[in-house]
Amino acid sequence: MAAISFLNPAPLMWDFEHPPLDAPLAERYQVDRMLPSECADRLAAGTAEIGLVPIAALATNPSLRILPGCVIASKGRVRSLLLVRRAAQRLNELRSVAADTASRTTVAHARILFRHWGSPDVPFLPAAGDLDAMLQKADAAILIGDPALLALEERANRFERTGEELVYHDLAEEWNTLTGLPFVSAVWGIACSSPLDESIAEDFIQSRNHGLENIDALVDEWSVRIPISEETIRTYLTTNIHYILDEECMEAMKVFFRLAAKAGVLPEYSFSVGKMAV
Repeated sequence: MAAISFLNPAPLMWDFEHPPLDAPLAERYQVDRMLPSECADRLAAGTAEIGLVPIAALATNPSLRILPGCVIASKGRVRSLLLVRRAAQRLNELRSVAADTASRTTVAHARILFRHWGSPDVPFLPAAGDLDAMLQKADAAILIGDPALLALEERANRFERTGEELVYHDLAEEWNTLTGLPFVSAVWGIACSSPLDESIAEDFIQSRNHGLENIDALVDEWSVRIPISEETIRTYLTTNIHYILDEECMEAMKVFFRLAAKAGVLPEYSFSVGKMAV
């Protein structure tokens, strides 16, 4: 099982990491942690049967199905998906964008947004998620996950340090403004060749539910792992991120795949989900 080593899936992973269910689940699932794009690669290579995959990976690996119930999405501002640009350059004037290689889905969403902003052909340069280094090689940067949260936390300090005025676009908020729908980042994907019995979906849904019931404990755990305030972590897990794969998220995925195919960002794709449950 391929999992993501960021803060945002923490509620989904609760039972896999905490007693009393971590031990029995360890007998059924071997959990390896990695970047989102690496999860997709593991499923594509057949070295994992279940993984938390960026939804863009579904279009390039149609042998995957979506495990019902769980999602990482945002219905407004998310904080952990950022486009950062220099204030002196407007969106349609950017000559290059350094794009975090950790996520394919955010880059695909950004491609669609740049098409809407009138700059569909701006080059995206692969880069690690380090804002200073990214802005040394490009006019703007796309950051995801914990590096994006840290960049927001350090926003005032960075201005004092560099004197450079930057504009921080929340890409989930921009997507919601464009489509009126959530920004869907990732789902649990399962290989079509793997058996999908109801107990598998129940394991993951139950873990999510228990995670959402234990937000205080997650805040305590993560506040010593990353230099972000407890208040920010709590808001992020309870308000910024949405974890239930509901009909609105399903519609958002349909729109994303349609717009991505129209923009030439992804091949045409129609997704399938196992027996729906939330």
